[in-house]
Amino acid sequence: QVQPVESGGGLVQPGDSLRLSCVVSAFTLDTFVVGWFRQAPGKEREGVSCISSGDGSTYYADSVKGRFTISRDNAKNTVYLQMNDLKPEDTATYYCATDSSFSIVRGVCAPLFEYWGQGTLVTVSE
Repeated sequence: QVQPVESGGGLVQPGDSLRLSCVVSAFTLDTFVVGWFRQAPGKEREGVSCISSGDGSTYYADSVKGRFTISRDNAKNTVYLQMNDLKPEDTATYYCATDSSFSIVRGVCAPLFEYWGQGTLVTVSE
């Protein structure tokens, strides 16, 4: 099974933190790239961060560099997105996705992955 399952979204205030989780299969972590993407209402889906298999290279969108951290726990077949200092503009539905290959656009994985989760909503508001 390669369908990822996300969790961890919610309503937070500006400056707060959240950690999103994405559970994938062990096969996926060993061989696929896993990425986090987001889509705000009325906007296109955009890459947030991704982590490759093997050496675990990481990539971040400029808008989240220094605030978000992607990591993986192979023992739990889980990829995390730690989001700190959240801003209202981070409000979106966040998706986890996987694929056997990826391309980089503006420093982060392009949202062209094959397998997508159902999404988890993150709302940053006073």
